[in-house]
Amino acid sequence: MTDPDSNPKQRSRGLLARLRRPSVKYSLGGLLAVGFIVGVFFWGGFNTAMEATNTEQFCISCHEMNNNVYQEYKKTIHYSNRTGVRAVCADCHVPRDWTHKMIRKVQASRELWGKLTGTIDTREKFEAKRLELARREWARMKSVDSRECRNCHSLDSMNTESQKQRARKQHEMAREDNMTCIDCHKGIAHQKPEGMTEEDDL
Repeated sequence: MTDPDSNPKQRSRGLLARLRRPSVKYSLGGLLAVGFIVGVFFWGGFNTAMEATNTEQFCISCHEMNNNVYQEYKKTIHYSNRTGVRAVCADCHVPRDWTHKMIRKVQASRELWGKLTGTIDTREKFEAKRLELARREWARMKSVDSRECRNCHSLDSMNTESQKQRARKQHEMAREDNMTCIDCHKGIAHQKPEGMTEEDDL
């Protein structure tokens, strides 16, 4: 006679049967209440962690960002302007809605890998990869129709009569040709990389 514990199929059936059986010690309501409370704490902790990674302080906590793109950004109108409204890193690089934010956070795990392997840990390495990094971000922004730009800016709400003639003409052309913000506004918060081609500027 074979021992039922030695058969993996029978063991897994036994485990499933135990999981399906009602608990002898705890009521279903008690288990649901504990599950709900644990879920609330998990969700709260998860959401807190997500929000913490959207702060400017988090973004510039590594020297790669602080010493390079952050220093450039501090010289732009997105950092300091007459109205006092500041766009921080996440405003331009992280979507606001939950689904797209989670997708972006998963994509950002590549940046963690880069940090661990030291791909841009010196100014020279950063400059060598700047064009590649910029092209990747431009492509992402173009693929979502500059969604993060449009959180604050809109062609429809622009008063083109108050704009300079060149800007008015460009914005009218952008509206007619279904262009998106990043098509014209590369280098708005960071220096344009060396080695850009005509295609990059289109």
